[in-house]
Amino acid sequence: MPSRNSPQSSRRSHRSTLSLQKTEVKINVYDLLPPGKLSSILWTMGTALLHSGVVINGKEYAYGGHDRPGLSGVYWTKPGQVPPGAIFKCEIIHGFTFAAPAEIEATIKDVSAEFMGTSYNLLTRNCNHFTSYLVERLTGRRGPGWLNRAANIGVAFPCVVPKEWVEPPAADTADGELVEEEDNADESSRMLRPMRPQVESSQPRKD
Repeated sequence: MPSRNSPQSSRRSHRSTLSLQKTEVKINVYDLLPPGKLSSILWTMGTALLHSGVVINGKEYAYGGHDRPGLSGVYWTKPGQVPPGAIFKCEIIHGFTFAAPAEIEATIKDVSAEFMGTSYNLLTRNCNHFTSYLVERLTGRRGPGWLNRAANIGVAFPCVVPKEWVEPPAADTADGELVEEEDNADESSRMLRPMRPQVESSQPRKD
């Protein structure tokens, strides 16, 4: 029987390490303000109004608000798909996960269940909170604190933030494929399909 430190044992350990699948976890960051002097100043000061998404296995996951009770606000799009009115700022390679694909999917579904669309709040539960939480679940490290610096300022001085900014928008104002609905959609419709509320009505539809 070979000793615990024998070459044969070392080779087995090496092969076992190589067999682990390493998946890259990235963060895409977008500036929600149009290009200009103000956005440049805020970006330089680290207080820009930012949107972020987590890129893993060819999908970018993000969180937004809507008015459909009981449905997650987490959705996915093609990586780098710029939200309307925003501009792409940077890509951050946050780290890696050694979890199997099925474990990664399970984690995303688990986190999505915690971030419901009606729970969205610009200051206390926004897309950057979701990003930080998801990357921590995947890699063990939280997202960069500066992503939510503007929201933290808003929490400290709520009077400067318009009420309509804080409340969740209607479901049909957002683009993307909700995580909870993706199993019922084909590959082409999963990209930027509008999230529309299901409304039951006995009245005929008016076009």
